[in-house]
Amino acid sequence: MRITEPAPAKINLALHVRARRPDGYHELETLFAFVEAGDVVSVEPAERDEFRISGPFGAALDAETDNLVTRARDRFRTAFGLPAVAIELVKNLPVASGIGGGSADAAATLRALARMTGIGADNARLYDLADGLGSDVPACLFGRTAMGRGRGEQLQPLTGAAGRLVLLINPGIAVSTAAVFARWDGLDRGPLRTDDVMAAALDGRNDLYPPARLVAPGIDAPLALLEAYPGVVLARMSGSGATCFALFDSEEQMMMAAEQASTQAGWWVCPTRLRP
Repeated sequence: MRITEPAPAKINLALHVRARRPDGYHELETLFAFVEAGDVVSVEPAERDEFRISGPFGAALDAETDNLVTRARDRFRTAFGLPAVAIELVKNLPVASGIGGGSADAAATLRALARMTGIGADNARLYDLADGLGSDVPACLFGRTAMGRGRGEQLQPLTGAAGRLVLLINPGIAVSTAAVFARWDGLDRGPLRTDDVMAAALDGRNDLYPPARLVAPGIDAPLALLEAYPGVVLARMSGSGATCFALFDSEEQMMMAAEQASTQAGWWVCPTRLRP
C-alpha cells in the first residue's frame, strides 16, 4: 500500500528574534503559515530501505547522503518499530530557501509512516521526534497557521488567514540559515502581537532580513518587485531567505506580478494560496 503525504511550503508571516540562548539557538516569536504548493513524500513497504528523489529540484539533493527524510525514517523506526520501506521525495521547492522544504519533507515522512503503522497523527512522541529533527519540523508536522515560540516548537493554533493569495519568489539563491543567524545584531526589537493573524503580520517584521541581505544581496530584487506591485497586502522575506512572498487580494494582480517575475532569469515563481 502506497501512502502519499503533501509537504507544504512554510512561510513566516512575521519573525521576531528576541534573544540568543545559552544552548546556541535563538528565542523566537513567529507566525507560521503554510501554502498549497510544496513537495510530496510517498512511502510503501519494500524488501529493503530505499530512498529516491525526483522533481524539479531533485538534482540539488543526494539520496545517498544524510537527509532529513531518512533521519525521520530512522528515528521513527527507533521509536515505534518499522519494516523496510521505499520512500520517494518529489522535490518541487528550492533548497535552502527559507520556506521549510527539508523540515516539511521530514514532517510529511513522519505523517506518512504514522499512517502506515497506525500511529495517531496527534501522538506526542511524533512531536518529540519532530523537535529532535529541527526547529521548524514541529510546526511543519502541525501543518496549520500557528504562533511559534521558543525555537519555534511551542505552537499556538491561529485562524483567520486561510485562502489568501500568495506569490512566492526565490531569486535562485540558496542561503545558509546558520550564516544568517550568525549575523543577527542581537537587538530585541520587541514582541509579536497575538490578537489577530493579519494584524500581527502587518504590524510585525522579519528580523533576519537585514543579516540575510548581507549574506545574499540578491534577495533585494524580488522583494522590491513585490513591495512595489499594486494590490499587495504584505510583502516580506520568509525565514532566513532567500524566498520572498506577497499576499494579494486580487488573483489577476497576483498573476500579473508572477508573469513579470518570471521574466527574470533563474527566478523561481510560484502563485499559490494559504492553507487553513
